Amino acid sequence: MGFLTDPYAVFLVRWFHVLSGVMWIGLLWYFNFVQIPNMPKIPDEQKPAIGKVIAPAALFWFRWAALFTIVWGLIQAWQLGYISDALALGFTSKSAAHLSIGIGMWMGIVMAFNVWFIIWPNQQKALGMVDVPAEEKPAAARTAMLFSRTNTMLSVPMSYAMVAVHLT
Repeated sequence: MGFLTDPYAVFLVRWFHVLSGVMWIGLLWYFNFVQIPNMPKIPDEQKPAIGKVIAPAALFWFRWAALFTIVWGLIQAWQLGYISDALALGFTSKSAAHLSIGIGMWMGIVMAFNVWFIIWPNQQKALGMVDVPAEEKPAAARTAMLFSRTNTMLSVPMSYAMVAVHLT
């Protein structure tokens, strides 16, 4: 038995996957249920603290938690020997468990893609972290918000599919 397939290594990878996932989805829900709805209530003179300090720090942890959740999850699927069957949505194994975990994995991969390649680049524009014309900022903010809302909606069935695998 190799180190990476040792039961304690499997446990550690699962633990890191769960911790990363809690951070990722926790920050996703923070953005969508706390920060975005409450921004209109914040006085204009206080908004720079959100845009220049809080949001960039939260987005740092958000995007890296997304990446590490995917990485740890893929390592876990490899450790447990079902990575290809799950990514094939159970078509290769005819397994409901592989279908369930596969749906969750693909949703997570799509969500992480959204974070890194749509939400993050648009947030950088909206928050002034990269130079863009002022008229581009509202469109960038809207795009980031819409994809963040999409990820929020996907987070519920994704989590369900990941947990439901333990019912089959």
